Parts: sequence; C-alpha cells; structure tokens
Amino acid sequence: MTHIKQHTVVDSPYGPLTLVATDGVLSGLYMTGQRHRPAEESFGERVAAAEEPFPEVARQLSAYFAGQLTEFDVPMRLQGTDFQRSVWDQLVRIPYGQTWSYGELAARLGKPNASRAVGLANGRNPIGIIVPCHRVIGASGGMTGYGGGLERKLRLLEFESGGATAAPEPQGLF
Repeated sequence: MTHIKQHTVVDSPYGPLTLVATDGVLSGLYMTGQRHRPAEESFGERVAAAEEPFPEVARQLSAYFAGQLTEFDVPMRLQGTDFQRSVWDQLVRIPYGQTWSYGELAARLGKPNASRAVGLANGRNPIGIIVPCHRVIGASGGMTGYGGGLERKLRLLEFESGGATAAPEPQGLF
C-alpha cells in the first residue's frame, strides 16, 4: 500500500517546525537539528501550510505557544513498534506543566524495570511538542536527553510551568 506524504514548515518560538502528514493525518513534527530526524526526502512533497491537515495543527501550535492551549486535539498517526506507541500514548497523559521520570513512565506501563527502553522510545517520538516527550526527566529531577536539544527542553518546561514566555529563541543557540 502506497502512502501519500506531504510536509510544510511553520515558524515557532523554538525555530522552524517541519510538519509531516501521511495520508492527510499528522505523522511527524520535527525541529531543526533534531536527533533522529528523518531525511528530508522522506517527508514527501512540500505544500503550503494552508493545505489539510496543516491549518488546524498550526492553529493549535500557535495557541499553545501563546499560552492559550494546554492539550492538543489533532488526529495523529504515530508509526512505531507496539512498545514505542504504548510509551507515546502515556506521554500525552502527562499534564501540561508537569513532568514524569522515565521510571515513573515505565511503572505506568506496568514495566517498572524498563526505564531505559522507555527512554529510547521517548527519544524516537515522531511528533514532538504535541506528544510531549519534553515532559520526561531523570529520576533525580535532572534534565536528560531530548531529541530537540536540552536547551529547548528546558525552555519548553519553563514555558509550561509559567516561568517563561515562548519568546523567540536566542540567535545562534540552535
């Protein structure tokens, strides 16, 4: 079965975001320089942000960055293993402005010894920000890996906790 892929790029306070749709459903949200970012040629044809499903995704992202939206409600197609999808399903349950540790996430999956596997699945999340992998931290409360970079993770967490606005990113940081 052939899937139709399209993408567009939208601006954000955290740099350009590449939105990818597979068969008209959001299947990717990638930051510039993101670890595990697929090759550009895998994103399909570049289309205007006004083409479906991108307008609603862009509207919700804009509301999120303006501090007016705490939960996203866009259809998504998350491609991964069953375990990865179970981790990503838990990520969307982490309340806005809160964090869970990798161990806590593993325990919620009924696999308390799988925190490393949870971390690996978290790092492969194809829809950053909307599936909030930035809300997962180390057991000690420290900032651990983030595909979009630790600086972005820290800024997203500060923004969600009310400690900062989604101000434009400093020049040269990313």
